[in-house]
Amino acid sequence: MILLVFILFLPVAIAVQVLRIQIIDGRDFRSLWSEQTLDELPIKAERGQIVDRKGRLLATNFVETKVAIDPKAPGMTPDLVDSVAFKLAQYTQTSASDYIQKIRSTIASPRYVVLERSAPVMAVDHLRSLNLRGIILEESYKRRYPFNELSAHLLGFVNHNGFGMTGLEKTYDAMLRGRDGAQQVRRNRNGEITAYVGAPQRLPEHGITLETTIDGNIQAIVEEEIRRGMKRWSAKGVTAIVMNPKSGEIVAMANVPTFNPNAPATSPTPARRNRAIADMIEPGSTFKLVTAIAAVEQRKVRFDEIFDTPEDGRQLVYGQMLRDHDPLGTLSFTEVFSKSSNIATAEIAMRVEPRDFYQYARALGYGSPTHIDLPNEMPGRLQKPYEWSKVTLPWMSIGYEVQATPLQVLQSYAAFANGGEMMKPFVVKRSLDWNGKVINETTPTRIRQVAQPETIQKLLPVFEDVLADSGTAEQAAIEGLQIAGKTGTAQKYTNGGYGTSNYYASFAGFFPSRDPMYAMMILVDEPRGVIYGGWTAGTIFRHIAERIRGVDRALDKVPFIPQEDTLRRQVFEGALAITPDFVGQTREEAERFLRDLDLSFDIGGKGDRILRQEPVAGQRMNLDQPMKLWVGSMNASEVALEVPELRGLSMKQATNTLMASGFEVQKVGSGTIYAQFPLPGERLRTGYAVTIRGKTRDLGTSIQSDRSSAMIQTVGGLP
Repeated sequence: MILLVFILFLPVAIAVQVLRIQIIDGRDFRSLWSEQTLDELPIKAERGQIVDRKGRLLATNFVETKVAIDPKAPGMTPDLVDSVAFKLAQYTQTSASDYIQKIRSTIASPRYVVLERSAPVMAVDHLRSLNLRGIILEESYKRRYPFNELSAHLLGFVNHNGFGMTGLEKTYDAMLRGRDGAQQVRRNRNGEITAYVGAPQRLPEHGITLETTIDGNIQAIVEEEIRRGMKRWSAKGVTAIVMNPKSGEIVAMANVPTFNPNAPATSPTPARRNRAIADMIEPGSTFKLVTAIAAVEQRKVRFDEIFDTPEDGRQLVYGQMLRDHDPLGTLSFTEVFSKSSNIATAEIAMRVEPRDFYQYARALGYGSPTHIDLPNEMPGRLQKPYEWSKVTLPWMSIGYEVQATPLQVLQSYAAFANGGEMMKPFVVKRSLDWNGKVINETTPTRIRQVAQPETIQKLLPVFEDVLADSGTAEQAAIEGLQIAGKTGTAQKYTNGGYGTSNYYASFAGFFPSRDPMYAMMILVDEPRGVIYGGWTAGTIFRHIAERIRGVDRALDKVPFIPQEDTLRRQVFEGALAITPDFVGQTREEAERFLRDLDLSFDIGGKGDRILRQEPVAGQRMNLDQPMKLWVGSMNASEVALEVPELRGLSMKQATNTLMASGFEVQKVGSGTIYAQFPLPGERLRTGYAVTIRGKTRDLGTSIQSDRSSAMIQTVGGLP
């Protein structure tokens, strides 16, 4: 009976269980089955492109194809598997035997063996033509930068997952990435994925396209010239920014050393930093624009005023020594800035109330970020007046005790160029969808009026004079193109002081000065040989401006010389545009100098000193003809004569003394001689000029002079 009851109960229990599964819990089980068997495969969205202002591709994508094989797929015989390996090996550097060994040794996922993660296009086309179910071709988008290093710091790069890490790629990452789509598939109990007819699909939303303000031609010019400048001056690095002062558009921005965004890991981390916005420097004499605007607008100075500087170019200010790059003597207001006198600039600044000076510095953009649409911008550093010491104002007036990024310095000069109206700098001009429809367009943004237009008009000739023959930026001047700007040479603050030989050399300017189209900032980090901003940064500025004039027909007032015709000439421009003076030098010194610059020359005669040369010193060099030098014997006394002591003599006595010694005379002022250059005891060849300055009134300012003190801290502020 027990056995009979069990036999009768078993089909009843089965029927009840079937009823429960199919009807009572059927919906839940079907939902669970659907979750376990249905899956979604992402359909990758294509990352948006980045183009320059003329539509040239700066960042785009390419399709990368992964090749895998399912050796157990229907119809895949061992011979076919081997055949696939041999065909793939024809297009790659991997042998067929390596592919076969990889297929046979795979145990974990024998139905999905990856052979190549990025197969050549011809290999993919060949494998696709075989039409075998066992060949799996998976396409994905990879970022590519067609011009390699061009605009690297602006564009940035993406990581292996396609996320932006720096530059525009990071700022606009979400917009560029778009939104991935999805394809529904079915997965069996073994985890194998199969597609099925009528499966739902969500199409991807591709990323937007960014149209930038960058001009690819000018960007290439800038990068080429700063690389040359870095090599020429043996510098640690060079930064350059070109901006439209009327709109705030960044036309070019570059740094060297740089990196290739296609392979960013191959470059050190410092090379990937956009130093134009991420490095804070003491701007040096380029900051004197703030002093000039503040003093003129506050009516603390007259344009016809004369400034007397000490005969030795040194002045004690509240216990610290302030010095000029050379003894400058008596200066007009314009010459204070064109010749970059730190002493006179500090005197002018100390007439301005600290609170007012601070407000002008803030108005010109110092101490706050520009809010450019790039990541990792530093705000700079500008102390508030209550944090100042007695020496802060005079030292800040010449660009010390303040830190700024190169972009902040350029923004202040762009505001000066734009009649005192400061514009917000930006890089992205428009964003467009996949069909080319404009989604958003950046409107130039006015930030503030930094000074009255009348003040700007009064100061414009002053900063144009910086590029005159007697100015510190003579090497930045271009014939027929009006330029205004200011040089800067600032000692680097390292290890708690300024006692190093390392400098930042810079030049900030704009052109044409009366109707500005371009504002430009050049910063040279630790130049060697020549440290002054006028020679180093100014020369780079000129090279770039000359070539911009060639690509922008609005600047064609001066005929443009094609770059390829001036490659050799550029080596000698700037400090070497004029024939050097070799007379009196040793033959070895002259030969080394000429060979280093790849100049052709002929040397005649016998001896160890240069007696004569053609062309003579001071003339323009003709690169098509060799320089001729004649050597002979020369006593040390014939090489150069000692400059006599002239101070205390009358102007007439000093003039007669110099002319009797064979020197030329350059007179400044009248009366008793109070300063001379070179100083007594220095040696100078006959025929060269000695500058003598007549006695004028004392300074009569709060600046105190004590040249006898040996316990003095010296801060080097250079032009």
